[in-house]
Amino acid sequence: MQRTPLYGAYKTLGHYPDYWYWILRGRPSRSPHLLKQKVVREYEEKFGLRTLVETGTYYGEMVAAMKSRFDHIYSIEYVPALAERATRKFAREGHVRIFCGDSRVVMPEVLALLKGPALFWLDAGYYGWVGKQGDQQRLSAELEMILSHPYPHMILLDDARGLTGRDGIPSVGDVKAYVESKFPQRSVEVKFDIMRITLRG
Repeated sequence: MQRTPLYGAYKTLGHYPDYWYWILRGRPSRSPHLLKQKVVREYEEKFGLRTLVETGTYYGEMVAAMKSRFDHIYSIEYVPALAERATRKFAREGHVRIFCGDSRVVMPEVLALLKGPALFWLDAGYYGWVGKQGDQQRLSAELEMILSHPYPHMILLDDARGLTGRDGIPSVGDVKAYVESKFPQRSVEVKFDIMRITLRG
């Protein structure tokens, strides 16, 4: 079913029972997609951000949910078939652009397009937590590119529980120490399985 055009719609409809089941279970660490959407909206409103940058397009669920809220959306997908699917899905949305490739390679191109601060929605799956050892330097390299950019971008890192500190994957503490030592104007916290990197006070 994942290869059929209806799978994206099926997943979207599944967000609602998933959200209520999450509440009934006492809000465990794994956050449902509707909550993730709520957090993205909150940061867009709180910081007045008009551009969203995403790594891990997957079936375009976050892009679809946010396309009416941002002036520009740039989403990077590593898997060519998924990137092609998303490109077709959002072909009529002139402010949405899908990139295909390794996000660490594509990120400089995306950063060059930015004309002001953006909200970054990063996928921890890119860093190897899903059972495969990833590039040990990928996360720090991407964070350094984003945080060294001239604009004060805000970063949300999804699935923070995947930062286990095992098999070459950094831990949450490692990332927090790295960011707050190299970029002392930044603070890092994790809530509802989402790491939030923002400006201090």
